[in-house]
Amino acid sequence: MFSDKANSIFQDVIKTYKVRNTVDQPFTNKYDKDKDLIAHLLYRKCWIDTVQWAYEDIIRDPNIDPVGALKLKRMIDASNQDRTDTVEFIDSYFLDKYEDVAVKTDAKINSESPAWAIDRLSILALKIYHMNVEATREDATPEHRAACQKKLDILLEQRVDLSTAIDDLLNDIANGNKYMKVYKQMKMYNDDELNPVLRAQK
Repeated sequence: MFSDKANSIFQDVIKTYKVRNTVDQPFTNKYDKDKDLIAHLLYRKCWIDTVQWAYEDIIRDPNIDPVGALKLKRMIDASNQDRTDTVEFIDSYFLDKYEDVAVKTDAKINSESPAWAIDRLSILALKIYHMNVEATREDATPEHRAACQKKLDILLEQRVDLSTAIDDLLNDIANGNKYMKVYKQMKMYNDDELNPVLRAQK
């Protein structure tokens, strides 16, 4: 199943990142895009999410230097754009893969594209990892660990449900029961023609 592959890659990304556990480490994709494009994209996607998770932790430091915080905010903005671009690359992969499928006359469109569901699965992998850390943290109180274990159980159930939904969606698309229609994000705040503040600086 596709979700098995995705979940395995996401867990590998997080494990690899945590060896050095720093946002400054170099990124190396374990998958050749010419040999396994979707694995390459999934690995890249989860790496972006993993680094951004760390960014979001750092910027919430109440004692962070304001200049450093602004620099980090710019990095988070760039990371968000990279994340969106990668999601759209994943959807392009599926559009190409299923372009020859005969869509049935009663086929329906899904509320979200496969890639945006996969985006949620990647972030869910990070939630599961970090909640497990909290549920097993030796210096935490028993009450804290128990509360986090309950949350972890829910997150694990959510991964099963979301994985099943993604596999079902891809199967429906492959069989012509659903069809893909992708809308680009069309974000406006990074565009110096669409953002009035940036436009005024020209």
